[in-house]
Amino acid sequence: MPDDKTRTDNRDRSQVAGDEDYEVRHLAEEAGITPEQARTLIKRHGTDRKVLHEIAESIKAS
Repeated sequence: MPDDKTRTDNRDRSQVAGDEDYEVRHLAEEAGITPEQARTLIKRHGTDRKVLHEIAESIKAS
């Protein structure tokens, strides 16, 4: 995070960049699922991080 708050970029942290391997790995690690499962979730349900985490929790509970 930059010290100067006026010099930030326009990335949307609420979305997962499904085409970026590091983003998929990060989501998988956070959610406790495999990267393959994370990619499948992104393809089926979109890139909203909150929704993906909720679905991943239901996968882990099963």
